[in-house]
Amino acid sequence: CGRGPGGCRGGRTDMALRCAASLAAGRQPRGPRREGTVRWSSAAKASAVKINEKASREKILTLESMNPQVKAVEYAVRGPIVLKAGEIEKELRKGIKKPFTEVIKANIGDAHAMGQRPITFLRQVVALCTYPNLLDSPSFPEDAKKRARRILQGCGGNSLGMFTASQGINCIREDVASYIERRDGGVPADPDNIYLTTGASDGISAILKILISGGGKSRTGVMIPIPQYPLYSAAISELDAIQVNYYLDEENCWALNVNELRRALNEAKAYCNPKVLCIINPGNPTGQVQNRKCIEDVIHFAWEEKLFLLADEVYQDNVYSEGCQFHSFKKILYEMGPEYYNNVELASFHSTSKGYMGECGYRGGYMEVINLHPEIKGQLIKLLSVRLCPPVSGQAAMDIVVNPPVPGEESYAQFIKEKESVLNNLAKKAKLTEDMFNKIPGVHCNPLQGAMYAFPRIFLPSKAIEEAKAHKMAPDMFYCMKLLEETGICVVPGSGFGQREGTYHFRMTILPPVEKLKILLEKVKDFHIKFLEKYA
Repeated sequence: CGRGPGGCRGGRTDMALRCAASLAAGRQPRGPRREGTVRWSSAAKASAVKINEKASREKILTLESMNPQVKAVEYAVRGPIVLKAGEIEKELRKGIKKPFTEVIKANIGDAHAMGQRPITFLRQVVALCTYPNLLDSPSFPEDAKKRARRILQGCGGNSLGMFTASQGINCIREDVASYIERRDGGVPADPDNIYLTTGASDGISAILKILISGGGKSRTGVMIPIPQYPLYSAAISELDAIQVNYYLDEENCWALNVNELRRALNEAKAYCNPKVLCIINPGNPTGQVQNRKCIEDVIHFAWEEKLFLLADEVYQDNVYSEGCQFHSFKKILYEMGPEYYNNVELASFHSTSKGYMGECGYRGGYMEVINLHPEIKGQLIKLLSVRLCPPVSGQAAMDIVVNPPVPGEESYAQFIKEKESVLNNLAKKAKLTEDMFNKIPGVHCNPLQGAMYAFPRIFLPSKAIEEAKAHKMAPDMFYCMKLLEETGICVVPGSGFGQREGTYHFRMTILPPVEKLKILLEKVKDFHIKFLEKYA
C-alpha cells in the first residue's frame, strides 16, 4: 500500500481496502520507498481481512433475481451442441486427438462461413460508401459509383458513420418500395410503409413487442409453425406472450393446413387471446414452398379470425424444386380484392443474410407493414427510435439487394453470373442432400423445395431413447451429440425447433461446398448405420 508497518496511515478506508485486496490475492503489501523489510502486525492483517469480507457481498444479479423471461429464452441454433462444438475445436487446436481433424458447423445458415463468395457488386458499393475516396478510383465500375453516391447523399455528412432516421435512409426505402412493386407485378408499395431493420430478426421482434398485451386469458397468443425457427419461441418467451403451436404436415411435404390452424386457434382461445399468425415461406427449417392456394386460404383465415399476419419471407430467392414458385403474401393479398387488401394487417420481412447474398454480418433487412392504424404507426416509429437506427452499412447492403445492376449496365453480366451460380449450386446441393439422406436406412427426408436446410426425420431404436433419458437428454439431442463427438459434424436437434411427439429430426444446412457436403453426408450415413447397430 506504500504505507508503513502500522497499515494504512490515518485508517483511511480506501487504503485499507487496497491492503485487503493484496492480502486476498496472496501478495504482501508494498512498504514505504526505503530500504528494509516491511512487517505487518497481526492486528493490521486481521483488520484488512475483515474489511475484505465486508467488501465481498452477495451479487445483486443472480439466476434467482434475474428477469425470468430472459431465463426462459432458448435458441437451439446456438445452443448446447454448438457450445460443445466450440470446446472440441479448442481441444483440436491443442493437439488432442479426435477421430476427425475438424469440426464442420452445419448448424447455421451462414453462407460465407461455409465458403460462399460474396457478390462482387454488393461489396463494391459498400466499399465505396465506406471509403468515399475510392470514388475517384478507376478500379470501380460507374454503376457501383452511381449507387454509392446516391446512398451517401442520403447520409448526413456524406458518411456511413452518421445516425440515420430510425425508419432508415429515405432513398433506400424508396428503392425497397420499387423492388416490391417489380417483384409483385406492379402491386403498389409506399416507402412510408417500409422500415429498414437490423436483419429480419429485429423487425420481427419489434412487431411482436407492439402486438403483445393483456394478462391472464387476455394475454396475446402468437401462432407459430412447428417446426419453427427458434427466433419466434425465444421472442415469445422474452415478451412473456403465449406460444400457440400449429403443426406442419410432414406426411405432405410439410404443407400448411388451414384445418390445423383452426384447431390450434380454437384450443388456444381457452387460455389466451390469439391475435398473431406467423408464417415462414419458404420454410425454415423445413424448406417447403407454399403454393398460391395455401396462401389464399391462410389470408382468408386471418381475415375471418381477425389475426395480424407476419410473413417471414427471407428465403424468397431460394426456391429450387420444379413446379414451385415464391408468392409474396402482399401480392396475393392485393389480388384477393379490396375487402382483404384494405383490412388485413400484414408485416412482411426480408434480409441480406439469405438468398444468393449470404451477407449475414452486415445485419441488413427491411419490413413492410400495411394497414396499420395511423396512431400505431407513430408508436412503432417511437419504439424503433429507441435503438436509434439500423447499421448504416447494412442499410447500404440492403439497397444493393433491392437495386442490383440491370441489363445495359456495366456490372450486369458479372452480377447475374454470380447470382445464378450461387442459386444453381444451392439447387444441386438440395437435391444431392435429399437423395443421399433417403438412401440411409432409418432416415427420411422430404424434398428440399427451398431455403437452405434439410430437416430429415430419424427413426431411433428404443434402447437409444432409453439411454438418452438416462442422460436427461432429448433423444435427438443425444443423437446429435454423439454425431458431433464421433464425426465432428455439428447439426441442430429437431427438439430445438419443435416437432410432433414421438418424432425425431435434425436440421443441417446445405451450404458447404459440394465435395465437402458429399463427405459430410457420407459421414452421417456411416455414423447412423453404426448407431442403429449399437442400439438395435
